[in-house]
Amino acid sequence: MNARLVPALIKKHPLATSDLASAESTTRSNGLLLGLSVILIAFNLRPVFSSLSVVLPEVVAATGMSPAAASALTTLPVICLGLFAIVAPWLGRRMGLEKTLLACMGLITVGTVLRGTGSVPTLFVATALAGIGIAISNVLMSGLVKRDFERRAALMMGGYTMAVCGGAAGAAGLTVPLQHAFGLDWTGALALWAVPALFATLLWAPQALKRRHQARGESNHAVRGLWSDPLAWQVTLFMGLQSSLAYSVMSWLAPILRERGLPQATAGFVVSVSVMTQVVTCLIVPGLALRQRNQVALAVGSSVLTVVAMLACMFAPSAGIWTYAVVLGIAQGSTFALGLTLIVLRSPNADIASRLSGMAQGVGYLIAACGPLLVGLLRAWTGSFRASAWLFASIGVALVLAAMGAGRAKLVNATRVD
Repeated sequence: MNARLVPALIKKHPLATSDLASAESTTRSNGLLLGLSVILIAFNLRPVFSSLSVVLPEVVAATGMSPAAASALTTLPVICLGLFAIVAPWLGRRMGLEKTLLACMGLITVGTVLRGTGSVPTLFVATALAGIGIAISNVLMSGLVKRDFERRAALMMGGYTMAVCGGAAGAAGLTVPLQHAFGLDWTGALALWAVPALFATLLWAPQALKRRHQARGESNHAVRGLWSDPLAWQVTLFMGLQSSLAYSVMSWLAPILRERGLPQATAGFVVSVSVMTQVVTCLIVPGLALRQRNQVALAVGSSVLTVVAMLACMFAPSAGIWTYAVVLGIAQGSTFALGLTLIVLRSPNADIASRLSGMAQGVGYLIAACGPLLVGLLRAWTGSFRASAWLFASIGVALVLAAMGAGRAKLVNATRVD
């Protein structure tokens, strides 16, 4: 029989056609389940930060925590992001992406539950556990998207960043209402956010166990030249500096607004509106960035707008606070989405994307930790948040300079060694 006729005969055979359709349907279902799991994991990567900020004055009053200790508590998970992001690629290679992410979701769930004990030492330990899980997940998700959704990278990065922002916004806006609805104190309000983390863990577990053999053979390559590449450092600085402003907002904007006279619930809703606005820009910006010849204008413009909106929230008439919050959300959603998208755009393959993600988020989040830490210390030293304006402006200038380099249409000069 002519070999060229075999494929045609197979396609025409009803059983073969049925099997092909079934296989395609299974592949599609698996892809949808994987995409949904990625979104749910992403949703749980920020509630640890924003849920604490809206009840922080109550935590300080109930525990007698000093302003320096409160500042350290808000900064601790960001420090974990930096320290443990560096080892994330190694863990991903050692255990596989899927199993590592499963372990991370377990840490986030347990850490969130333990924050509800009310003990100050346990609160710090629990926050660190959750921060470690978030740190490693942050890094590995970029490599996962590059590997499994390369043809739909913009769509998945948009969905991923949208879910991250949704988790932060939900925790900022719903922690106090849920606390009142269930008659909880601040400990119960913090522990409630273990529920979505547990749900994501249970959904991801069977996929992690089923797909673990696939991940081992895909990321065993060494990468050389990344840490000496100027573009990699510019991407790292952009990621770190925009994160410094983002975590300053998540940790301190609600207390800043309460110091201006806004009620507790209103301050939380303002932060929630700002972060929820990021969802829209997170969906739009990755696709917009991919259509641009380079991303310099987009990165610089969103960086400048971020600082202007932050200063407006601090000093402009409070009657326009909702407008300032929306503008801040648009700006920070853009810088956050760009920070993650630039990691993918500046990487020639999934292995380098994973290593660049580890570098950008490892070093970047150590830089980011300085933001909320200094805000808290300045508040303790001066008695108000007004001095933080100079800090935000200085970070903004450095962010613009990093944006001008990271936005160029180039690839990092790193090589994969087989």
